[in-house]
Amino acid sequence: MKTVLRIFVYLRRYPALAIAQLTCAILMTVLVIVFPDQVGKVTGDYIPNGNIDALWISVFIMAGAFLATNLFNAIRIILNNTFEQKVIFDIRSDLYAKIQRLPMRWFDNKRTGDVMTRVTEDVTAMERVLIDGIEQGVVATLQLLVVGGFLFFQNPALAAVSMIPIPLLAVGALIYTRKAPDRHRRVRRVTSSMNSLLHDNLDGIQQIKAFTREEAELTRFNKSSNAVRDATLHLMKAWAAYNPSMEFLRNIGYVLAVGYGGYWVITSGDGTLESRGGVLTAFLVTLSLFYEPVNRLNQLNQIVQGGRAAGERVFEIIDADEEPDLDEGELLPRPVKGNVVFNGVTFSYGDEESPTLLGVDIQAEAGQTIALVGQTGAGKSTIINLLTRFYEYEGGKISLDGIDIRDLKKSSLRGAMGYVTQESFLFNGTVRENLEIAKPDATDDEMWAALRAANAESFVREFSKDLETNVGERGVKLSVGEKQRIAISRVILKNPPLLLLDEATASVDTETEKLIQDALETLMTNRTSFVIAHRLSTVRNADRIYVMDHGKVIEEGTHDELLARDGQYALLCRKSLIAEGELS
Repeated sequence: MKTVLRIFVYLRRYPALAIAQLTCAILMTVLVIVFPDQVGKVTGDYIPNGNIDALWISVFIMAGAFLATNLFNAIRIILNNTFEQKVIFDIRSDLYAKIQRLPMRWFDNKRTGDVMTRVTEDVTAMERVLIDGIEQGVVATLQLLVVGGFLFFQNPALAAVSMIPIPLLAVGALIYTRKAPDRHRRVRRVTSSMNSLLHDNLDGIQQIKAFTREEAELTRFNKSSNAVRDATLHLMKAWAAYNPSMEFLRNIGYVLAVGYGGYWVITSGDGTLESRGGVLTAFLVTLSLFYEPVNRLNQLNQIVQGGRAAGERVFEIIDADEEPDLDEGELLPRPVKGNVVFNGVTFSYGDEESPTLLGVDIQAEAGQTIALVGQTGAGKSTIINLLTRFYEYEGGKISLDGIDIRDLKKSSLRGAMGYVTQESFLFNGTVRENLEIAKPDATDDEMWAALRAANAESFVREFSKDLETNVGERGVKLSVGEKQRIAISRVILKNPPLLLLDEATASVDTETEKLIQDALETLMTNRTSFVIAHRLSTVRNADRIYVMDHGKVIEEGTHDELLARDGQYALLCRKSLIAEGELS
């Protein structure tokens, strides 16, 4: 119940809506007893005594009560849905805000499809708890109390007999609820797994087609979908046993009321037979109003258990440890010079037996271009990840302009950096919207200037809608080179003092590489740049080259100095890992 209570804690943000809704629910519940009360009078008094005038008055009273009940119900539904949508918005907002504050290590261990399922489907399941938990739970509970009290007011003995099944209903609900969370968790888990598989396959549809994996992937998907089917059927089988059993016990309550009530009407000496019959009729009508919310509460139990399982998955994210020191630290003094020093830095992604960096020393003076080269897995990209504080280094020190980067506010640190990766990410939007990420208030002239500097102006102007052209999901409507140049335009527009380039020309042809390289040279002018590359054209003019191997810096110097030493760098060149044939 802790998870369910956490969901309802969100309701405290809107006390006025809660009070208004509760007021409508109370008025509705009180009006419910008008009908059985009037039925008792009509059948036990007005009809036997031929009192037509009183009969019509009762008819109008009942009609008025139904009108008022439905009016309050309409108001309550509007209030409830307004209330519920506000709360769901808050939950989704809190969840997404928390996702953005989680460390990169957290994402390393999560599948995108699973996270998406939690934000969409699991929050929706929580929504049902709020809708039905309030709408059915509050109203049903109030109706039970009011109608139950009215039953005992009508006939205490008959009320006591008709409620004999209530303890059995409570025990049955308890037995069902004990195992229900596990069943619902299983459904949420396998559904999330299926959605993750679907997300991965949609992202990789080109590879599936290229390797003719359609049948194999269909088999995988069907296996995952079958797990969802089995889990859902297991859940429904338990419900199929529980719900009819509860229905049977409720019906026994009616049977007991009819049996004992009929005996009382026949044998009791209180009043006339007609009046006693009227009392029994009114009682049975009232009893139906008592057991009807009992049925709703049983239905609600199923919904609450599903929402509980979903809520656990949502709160698992909300309770996750945030990226450390996200809102703490000092602002980076302006202007940023760009002096960067790695001093004895050590780091591991989690495997202490295979650390990624082992005492790395790197120094970049303001305005210098630093190239990082080495075999795959040498630790080059980790240098970038630590400098941006996507991950926190474990030993040594990294400083920017003499300040330990761990003393800086992360938003201030990252705001001073421009980052271009091998596979540049473009959002599903227009060229303009992708550029505005770097500078939301940029003018058209500034955007075109940035595109021009990145050798991207010509192809963007060829688009029918130029800046308003939609690039598609991940920039799918553009070539790799076009995406890369728009990404570079974005960084040019940001104009950061520190530039990070991670294999920015690795995935393009020679002609496109020349265009990108020209753009990068423009971008690197008068700013400190860290460049990861295999191609000689990207690194040969660097002020300093650091050769890395198994988490260590094994050589450093200029291009000519390293070639003269005939060490690892020269070997990499000869093996064409850095554009063979361009040595000098």
